[in-house]
Amino acid sequence: MIIDCGSRYLTPFHPKRIPHYFTDVLVIGAGVAGMRSALAVDPRLAVLIVCKGELQASNSWYAQGGVAAVYDPQDRVEDHVRDTLDAGGGLCDEAVVRMVVEEGPQRIRELIDWGAQFDRKEGRISLGREGGHGRNRILHANGDATGRELVRTLHERIRCRSNIDIWEDTFTIDLLTHDGECRGAILWNHRHGRTLVWAKQTILASGGCGQIYRETTNPEVATGDGMAVACRAGAELRDMEFMQFHPTVLYIAGGARHLITEAMRGEGARLVDRHGHRFMADYDPRGELAPRDVVAAAIVEQMSKTRHPCVYLDLSHLDARHIRRRFPGIAAICEEFRLDITRDRIPVRPGAHYMMGGLTVDTDGRTGVPGLWAAGEVTASGLHGANRLASNSLLEALVFGARAGAAASAEAMHREDRFDVPPVEGPPVPPSHEPLDLVDIRNSLKSLMWRAMGVRRDPETMREALEDISRWCGYVLPRQFNHPQGWELQNMLIVSRVMLLAAIAREESRGCHFRTDYPEPREDWRRHLTFRCRTGGKPCSTETAVAEV
Repeated sequence: MIIDCGSRYLTPFHPKRIPHYFTDVLVIGAGVAGMRSALAVDPRLAVLIVCKGELQASNSWYAQGGVAAVYDPQDRVEDHVRDTLDAGGGLCDEAVVRMVVEEGPQRIRELIDWGAQFDRKEGRISLGREGGHGRNRILHANGDATGRELVRTLHERIRCRSNIDIWEDTFTIDLLTHDGECRGAILWNHRHGRTLVWAKQTILASGGCGQIYRETTNPEVATGDGMAVACRAGAELRDMEFMQFHPTVLYIAGGARHLITEAMRGEGARLVDRHGHRFMADYDPRGELAPRDVVAAAIVEQMSKTRHPCVYLDLSHLDARHIRRRFPGIAAICEEFRLDITRDRIPVRPGAHYMMGGLTVDTDGRTGVPGLWAAGEVTASGLHGANRLASNSLLEALVFGARAGAAASAEAMHREDRFDVPPVEGPPVPPSHEPLDLVDIRNSLKSLMWRAMGVRRDPETMREALEDISRWCGYVLPRQFNHPQGWELQNMLIVSRVMLLAAIAREESRGCHFRTDYPEPREDWRRHLTFRCRTGGKPCSTETAVAEV
């Protein structure tokens, strides 16, 4: 399926007027996938990691639940594979699932050797259980701060590597391509403006796009930039209709939408409605431990039945001392709003959490664009299918990060150093004199996506949303901005539009994609939807886009 993305480059540039920087491997993103890929590069090669914000701003940093791995001698690879396939709604690639599960324990042991401190009980690593898992196989760190511990461990390792540099607060405007090959990226930061970074190989590990939704657990940086820049460069996007909604996001007026980890339900927390009714058994025999798509849909239905904006997590029947020790971060957040998690019910509702769709990659993270690799949430690797199994994302980031880094390193080692520049430039367009209220458009987009592309989707609302977004694309995408606020909005519009086109085209319900007019899965739709970008012209109309789908 072909869509228009407007101009090839978001900003005008000419090699004679912009500073240049040369490296062997460029890594875009400093979460677990990005840092693990950098560590897999041969120490003889120069590596540059760039991240949009600070190191502590990635989705990885905020990951609470843990990392899933077959670490218990009583657990089996086959069991983890089966649980992943069951959750994935028939769209997982079983070979990829098996590869990730089999390599997972090695990546965990590697982290421990590098100094990662996972939670222990009586001297042994403590393993928890989350929704969809048939066995206890979730490793946690500091109770509910697993992502932080993984980022800390990888960063400490990187600091020991003299060949790796990190540029924080650096925005990737676009990937540089010449003769169909990725040659690096055009970057921007406050210190030196735009810079052309030339690399023998580029690894994209920029994370997801949860910020296109009003209700989300994702940090401010998760605006889908990696998916958009890769699409403009010619890479293929896949499974873009599948956004996973975390069932339990803290719902307090005026407060940030903090994730309330699934591990709470693994410890025995109960979901109750406004009347105190424990309702999950009404929807699934697995109760609170059903997969996320099932729990999120059940919560939305129960909210509708009770005409209440949220449901509640109840931990009052559990040991208070253990709960405070197990979830110190969540306890501290709730205390700021005068909630005691051991006594008070915690108000929760679903929020956009994890994107299953993204760049199509092979088992080494290779995209369809030569010289471009990808790992982590920015990809559709085949591991998650239509619905991610809890805590498989950090596992994917570790395994695919290591694979993409090693493969890109091998390619870069074969290339000679060259410090010349191909004839690449971004042509300017006539300036627009009418100012745009970018904040207003962004907020409108986020609200629209929450209404049209939330847990429950209906065709009329989605088509109306597509018309609105296509209209916004018509006058926002042709503009050339000189700051990240504008570039982010352009990327968000492109990604949102592709997601809507995919959701409208998939006439069934599968995994985390639920349509009210097609409430059941259909065997003829047990397939993937893919998109490529056609750049250089005006964004196509809604009618053209739907016809092409």
